Amino acid sequence: MRTSRLSWFGGCALLPLALMVVMIAGCGPAEAPRPAQVETEPAEDTADEPPPGVEPEAPRADEEAAAALPVIPLGLPDLPIPEDNPMTPEKVELGRLLYFDTRVSSDGTISCATCHDPQMAWTEHRPTSEGITGPDGHPQVGGRNSPTIINAAYAPNQFWDGRAATLEEQAVGPVGNPIEMGSSMDTVILAFNEIEGYRERFQQVFGTDVTEDGFAKAIAAFERTILSGNSPYDQYKAGDEDALTDAQKRGMAAFDDYCAVCHAPPLFSNFQFHNAGVGADLPEPDPGRMDVTGEERDRGRMRVPALREIAKTHPYFHNGSVETLEEAVAFMAKGGQDNPNLSIQMRALQGRVSEEEVADLVEFLKALSGEFPVIDPPDEFPQ
Repeated sequence: MRTSRLSWFGGCALLPLALMVVMIAGCGPAEAPRPAQVETEPAEDTADEPPPGVEPEAPRADEEAAAALPVIPLGLPDLPIPEDNPMTPEKVELGRLLYFDTRVSSDGTISCATCHDPQMAWTEHRPTSEGITGPDGHPQVGGRNSPTIINAAYAPNQFWDGRAATLEEQAVGPVGNPIEMGSSMDTVILAFNEIEGYRERFQQVFGTDVTEDGFAKAIAAFERTILSGNSPYDQYKAGDEDALTDAQKRGMAAFDDYCAVCHAPPLFSNFQFHNAGVGADLPEPDPGRMDVTGEERDRGRMRVPALREIAKTHPYFHNGSVETLEEAVAFMAKGGQDNPNLSIQMRALQGRVSEEEVADLVEFLKALSGEFPVIDPPDEFPQ
């Protein structure tokens, strides 16, 4: 349950509890942390020093990319990196600057880090996010809880309803949201092209002035460095029998029996969509995935959240309606909240999970807290 600080980057009877923690938000042999994989050409023989007066060859692009990749913690798979957005130290640093810069919002008060705070496990400890100031002089309030950025690099979709397919697409969404940042990408690009420091950095990284494409790619590259692993669970799976308590081992067995279909290791999510009934008793329940697909069958369905660091990302569910992990697991264990679209797995849960199993599951989920970077905001921004 440790964190590391960096300066800048550095069925189905057993399916029911698969959704027990569905809205709360690779096991293998021991291995050392490793950098993300990038394709490289075969190494050349470099044993001979260059002749006197001859400059050594500059690093190849693939070597620079490898140097920019984060070290993958124990327990995580290889990091997927888009072919059209390779990582470099300069791009990651540009993404860090943009991530923390409040000038992306219309009133200069909101940045990505406002709702995805590194000090709060890359989320925030409020039910739903506050955005720019509204006409009444108070911050506007959104309708959904902010998911953590941790390990978002592995997700094949983003947001609770999965409306964005990539981190790049996700990065630009909040800018134009009238409640969140209340601006537009056209406005941001125009303004940031007036900032010489940003123009210079974009030219260095992309060979262009500030563009929406470069903006999205830089932030996404930065977010791909936010990884969590090397948890007690990972250490146990790597052979350390003492890494888990007895309660956590019992909880792991229950998790494997009930939960792992949807919360599949090593990321503890299959990133599919399910209705657990969270908020179904409200006057206007959140339509969830139906907002994206238009399909009635998707009403109330939300993306299965990944559970690493779940003990640090309260409050829980898409609407932040439950404050503690204990309450969240208990809600799911009882079968959620009944509604016409409630998942069949949730209905089958009712009456099956004992209080002892709930307690053990909570302890196991705590064992998914490991090491992740807590990155400081810049001392100054481009001018």
